Amino acid sequence: MAAALITLILLSYLLGSIPTGFLVAKAKGVDIRSVGSGNIGATNVFRILGKGAGIFVLTADAMKGVFVVAVIAPACQRISSDTLTPHLPALAGICAILGHNYTCWLKFKGGKGIATTAGVFAALAPAAFGIALATWLVVFAASRYVSLASIVAAVALPLAVWLTGNGGLLIGVSAALGALAIYKHKANIERLLAGTENRIGAKKQEPPETKP
Repeated sequence: MAAALITLILLSYLLGSIPTGFLVAKAKGVDIRSVGSGNIGATNVFRILGKGAGIFVLTADAMKGVFVVAVIAPACQRISSDTLTPHLPALAGICAILGHNYTCWLKFKGGKGIATTAGVFAALAPAAFGIALATWLVVFAASRYVSLASIVAAVALPLAVWLTGNGGLLIGVSAALGALAIYKHKANIERLLAGTENRIGAKKQEPPETKP
């Protein structure tokens, strides 16, 4: 079991730690950490590099979560018969999200984990993921704030996991990951309260004209 567990943790963390947004922006000659919100996630990439790059980063980050649960965890399960085996998919998901949020390639500074968490739960608990996604879409449509939609979805996720009949382990994992997502949005929460958070689709203010 020890070898399978170590393999699972390392592979899941390293896959999750791939800084997709940073790499996509770097390929275009942009250090995404120094523009916009400074975050390497899909929202900042969308704002700075456009819809195509943003959708690519969102999809890639989500697929990291799907892959560790659907591929890496089953592969490790096949080489282990320990009683912890049923918990390996959830552990793989946790490691991938931590890798994304605290990537070793960028001095342990990463994204906020929303897309990767979505991928993990799309594979672990599809019905709960669907409820959380619907919540995100409704809040985003009403507010145009990605951050607010993500925070509300993070609160909704453990409730959705519970409502769809999943066990205590997955409820606990979803609650912990939801709390982590909210913590990673602390700067956004401050801006929301101050009324300075950026809305998607809002017109950018033009800089004031300077007199010659």
